[in-house]
Amino acid sequence: YSHINECQVVLSSLRYLVTNFRCQLALRTARCYLSPFSSSKSWISTRSIPLEGRNILLMGPPGAGKTTVGRIVAHRLGLPVIDVDDDVLEMTWKMPVAAKLASVGGERFLEEEGQALCNFSASGCVVSLTGSNPLHSEAMQHVRQTGLVIYLDVDSEDIIQRLTRMKVNRIVGQEAGVSMRDILKYRKQFYEKWLDVRVLCGTGDTVEEVAEKVLKAVERYQNHAAETYVSTRCANVRSSNQKTHFSDVVVEGLATDGGLYVPKNGFPRIDAREWLRLAGMSYPERALVLLEKCIHPLDVCALDLRTMAFKAYGSNFSSEAVAPVKHLNHNQYVQELFHGPTASFKDLALQLMPQLFAYCLPPMCNYLILVATSGDTGSAVLSGFSRLSGTDRHRTGIEIQKLQMTSYREGNARAVSVQSDFDFCQRTIKRMFGESGLTGHLAVEYGTVLSTANSINWARLLPQVVYHSSAYLDLCRDGVIKFGEPIDVCIPTGNFGNAMSAVYAKQMGIPIRKVICASNHNRIITDFITTGEYDLRGRTLMLSQSPAIDILKSSNLERFIYHVSDGDGCLVKDLFTRLDRQQHFQVPEPLLGRIQQEVLAGWCSEDDCLAAIQSVHRQTGYVMDTHTAVAKVVADRLQDGLCPVVLCSTAHYGKFAPAVFKALQIRNIPEDPVEQLRKLGSTASRPEMHRDMMTCLRESSRRRHTVCQAEYSVLVEEVENMIQDSFLKVM
Repeated sequence: YSHINECQVVLSSLRYLVTNFRCQLALRTARCYLSPFSSSKSWISTRSIPLEGRNILLMGPPGAGKTTVGRIVAHRLGLPVIDVDDDVLEMTWKMPVAAKLASVGGERFLEEEGQALCNFSASGCVVSLTGSNPLHSEAMQHVRQTGLVIYLDVDSEDIIQRLTRMKVNRIVGQEAGVSMRDILKYRKQFYEKWLDVRVLCGTGDTVEEVAEKVLKAVERYQNHAAETYVSTRCANVRSSNQKTHFSDVVVEGLATDGGLYVPKNGFPRIDAREWLRLAGMSYPERALVLLEKCIHPLDVCALDLRTMAFKAYGSNFSSEAVAPVKHLNHNQYVQELFHGPTASFKDLALQLMPQLFAYCLPPMCNYLILVATSGDTGSAVLSGFSRLSGTDRHRTGIEIQKLQMTSYREGNARAVSVQSDFDFCQRTIKRMFGESGLTGHLAVEYGTVLSTANSINWARLLPQVVYHSSAYLDLCRDGVIKFGEPIDVCIPTGNFGNAMSAVYAKQMGIPIRKVICASNHNRIITDFITTGEYDLRGRTLMLSQSPAIDILKSSNLERFIYHVSDGDGCLVKDLFTRLDRQQHFQVPEPLLGRIQQEVLAGWCSEDDCLAAIQSVHRQTGYVMDTHTAVAKVVADRLQDGLCPVVLCSTAHYGKFAPAVFKALQIRNIPEDPVEQLRKLGSTASRPEMHRDMMTCLRESSRRRHTVCQAEYSVLVEEVENMIQDSFLKVM
């Protein structure tokens, strides 16, 4: 830093003199004492302070506005303010920071800066750290113990513009030939290592707006007790004294009254400028920020959540984009949700959910995860839980009921086929949860508690909100739309979980105009949204070429009715109790109107589904799976073309090779499944064949799996066998 000119040093010296006077005046006014040279330094404030006397530590890159924001926050809270540059470093060194930097150089400066911070002690203050403090681990470990570290996550372009106006062209640690943008990107890893709470700053946010976000972040952190979950069947949410937090709902899965958990205060609303920040981020980064906003840091700390998100959405996905959006034709776009290890959209949730589950588990207890599936959930659950390591893997076991699923991973996972349909399996699992005699026996005899990884579990549904948000952000980033312009989303759905997560993305601020629910010939969702009547009487499930939506009893519809009824738990309880007992309910007419404002619904026949696959392939070379084809047919019928529509492509076409061969009228089909995929891959110009699915098929012939009769007692016995095999041998 020998090129720092004399003018900068002189100006910095003048600032030091003024700062020193201001600092002494501020200390006397606040009736506090600081001695940077004493080994027993402390602040003593006479004011009432938040966080029970802990500091509020503002962290971020140079130019983030830490000093100015710190002053505003301190003024609003009536607290002393400390700027580490002015009030610690310059007082310690008896010289301006710029002069120190010029005299010792960057590497030595970082070490001496860190040591000065290690000798610093304060309580009940707002502290603005330097931009380089987080690069010194010992110093950050020291100051982090004194308070709450809030990361001002400011857009790099805003930072660069501010530093340019301040005539700063290099920052500490920036080597020759390294751009400011690159050094800011490099430093981000250190900020994310030490943060307790992120304050995401929108592009162009003023310091006053950032300060307000800091105050709200502190308030949220302090008010953990308010960030709770309630059952959709809770009669009186306001008078309920039960405090159920995120970690509780992840482990419990289903509420004790049979309802589904939802956030008591709904989803956080994100403003447009913050969404625009997310548009420039990768999928794991987007997921991390959105999850931070939905999961209180006292439930899952920020650093651990970051580790989980980047593990969930990394090299295990065959596409670096994780859930890319691709143009299909006209105003239609496809979001490819099948690049995960099991070629299903379920991977987007189930590569993360097991990590959250293991994190939230209480110690010294085993958990058996029961999952009913007619489609892709089973293999996705097996993949997700099998990636757990160490004791987490031994404390969780999985029992999957699915007639068609014969491929599974070993270890803490087992696949069981049931000679029935999804509804029977789901009903059986709910019965197991509800029988206190059974659950008590398992807990006492084996120290094992039952839970679920179906979309009735909140940790399954929450990650799906991310990919609906990400689809919109991709369209903004690619210039298809400007933020604020609407899109429609068309989703093949039977259990309504995927559709419900799109509704929640809309609640967070994504401008989704309509959620279009697409059904096959089972069409239970379509009939309900059209008429308001949910009628299972005399209705039989018909097998289809889109088996993941072969469902008659849609569990997540309960969350949707709770949402559109403004949280009327009594109504929800009445409707679904009636459905259990009488196989039928009808919603009131005003509520039906609100339902139809939120969602549209349609269905298509088997012939329509196959025809769509053939038509799209002929026109574009793109091969859809049968579920995506259902969405395509329904979107063509219901969407008015006034805005883009995103089709959720929930599975890779290779998973349904026989139906795709039939649709494309391909003859001489090989008997070997691997060869079938190779032949399909040579036919499709896009998307490419799925690598992990090919590997799975090659290995599947070496695995065994159990087939059970559709009897409750038989499945209970199978569950107990699974517990014995999974946990007693480990013990």
